[in-house]
Amino acid sequence: MLARTEEILSLARSRTPGDRERLLLAVVDLCDVADSAEIMSAPAVQDLLNSIFMSLVVEAERDIRRRLAEKLAVVDWAPAALINVLALDDIEIARPIIATSPLLQDHDLVRLLVEATVEHQIEVARRPRIGQPVIAAILQQAEPAVLTALAGNHQAALAASDMAMLVKASRRVAALRSPLVRRPELTEDLALQLYVWVGQSLRQSLVLRFRLDPVALEAALGQAVGEAHAGAPGVEPTTDAIVWQQDDEREAMERQLIVKLVAAGQLRPGYLLRALREGKLSLFVGALATLGDFPPDMVRQAMDGDQPEHLALACAAVNIDKSAFPTILELVRSLNGGKPGGGAEGARRAMAAFGPFAPDLAAMAFRRAVGREMV
Repeated sequence: MLARTEEILSLARSRTPGDRERLLLAVVDLCDVADSAEIMSAPAVQDLLNSIFMSLVVEAERDIRRRLAEKLAVVDWAPAALINVLALDDIEIARPIIATSPLLQDHDLVRLLVEATVEHQIEVARRPRIGQPVIAAILQQAEPAVLTALAGNHQAALAASDMAMLVKASRRVAALRSPLVRRPELTEDLALQLYVWVGQSLRQSLVLRFRLDPVALEAALGQAVGEAHAGAPGVEPTTDAIVWQQDDEREAMERQLIVKLVAAGQLRPGYLLRALREGKLSLFVGALATLGDFPPDMVRQAMDGDQPEHLALACAAVNIDKSAFPTILELVRSLNGGKPGGGAEGARRAMAAFGPFAPDLAAMAFRRAVGREMV
């Protein structure tokens, strides 16, 4: 251990670029050594880490920062300031830090919710056992994709008031409904409210789980719809008013919107990302299907499978830029219960779909690959 400590101290005292890079790589390697915590906790090493590590990381190549983040995500001896810097880095670097670092406190996570991108916020909402201040900040900001990630995080303990706010938000954010139906904290009273907004299959789940009377529920549903359309003339409904729509009505409206966008020449690839950021997954499906001339069921199959490269092929076919796909994949997963699966390895595979070939070849490959799954 002493020899290893001396090696790190020697590299840290050097000012040559090569030695500084070797120092970072040595720290990365140390994370896999059984006695690394003892080495890195040595006072002399800690002093040097605190004094020079920040400048080293800022100057480091992206791949080194990524490797460092993956290793430091599980240790408790890294400088807290460094962990916070890595948490604000590109999402691929920040993700393991946000997900697991024991050094991130509630106030650090709240700062990420305020300062970082939606992708970072989604990772905060997915973090196991987040505290009440973090949950409160997520609910206050009310970003649809982040709310959906929180609703799907079963390791986050939601209070009754938190659940009530999420059920209320599900009136406008359709993606919230399915994860809320599966929350253990859902009460019968909230289930009755949620019943108004969900589709038929989720209604059946609520009836079975809470033994609700389907006849009474349908009557309440009809009353809610009637109230939604019985406002006074010329008066706009308040934000608390029920503005329920059947799923088929919503989808019909989205189809009309897409037709109008096409007619105006405004349906472009960038609109797909906008739809996802607004939490409108079904609008994303319809827009992607229209842009690529794909059957909507084929797009849904690509999203619900375990091979994100199929979704990547569809995006490549409509000229989505390769750099935008990781964001699209994360937003789709957050709105679609973690699908398409495949994890980080699947996401890396998916990038190969943006190879040096024409969009029409990507479209052909998409139809062939997904078509086989649908047979």
